[in-house]
Amino acid sequence: MDSSPHRVSDVMTRAVVAVGSKALFKDVVERMVRWEVSALPVLEGDGRVVGVVSEADLLPKEEFRDSDPDRLTQLRRLSDLAKAGAVCAEELMSTPAVTVHDDATLAEAARIMALRQVKRLPVVNAEGLLEGVVSRRDLLKVFLRPDNDLADEIRREVVDPLFPAPVEPVHVVVTDGVATLTGRVPDATRIPLAARLVNGVEGVVGVDCRLTGAAGE
Repeated sequence: MDSSPHRVSDVMTRAVVAVGSKALFKDVVERMVRWEVSALPVLEGDGRVVGVVSEADLLPKEEFRDSDPDRLTQLRRLSDLAKAGAVCAEELMSTPAVTVHDDATLAEAARIMALRQVKRLPVVNAEGLLEGVVSRRDLLKVFLRPDNDLADEIRREVVDPLFPAPVEPVHVVVTDGVATLTGRVPDATRIPLAARLVNGVEGVVGVDCRLTGAAGE
């Protein structure tokens, strides 16, 4: 991986399981079970994403199988009741699809997932064509970066630019994702900024900044 911030394209799954808009209910369920996924992009034409069908979209069929909802429930759950009678993907799917572009940062993708309360995002290009899928688990892959890689990036992207002429070498050690910085630097006012920047390196779990200013700082 290159230096932070990393992009969705670095972690997304490119081999995507999807369904066409005319796919039947049982086909959607069978594909979810076979591939162990909780949601599927719904495609039309040459691969344009028009929606997403999730487990939550399928459950109303079972929930309302033997029930006779009262009028209040009908008003509150109108969309779910419609899905209970759905027979194909275009009747089940949530639309428009919540998607992300492959050049989005991991933070941007995580923010979309949190705000829209989804576990997976179809990754599309400028024309809306499917290129992959990024999941919550994919976003966590960045925390598997080797400690040595993290230390190298911290030195290159943070320490060297902020402290080009240190009083003594700034030591960077990363253990299990936790970065420890020690040493004396000529400009103590930059120490809080250094800690923030190190914390922003993708894959860093925590920061222990022990930098001090030169004598008299």
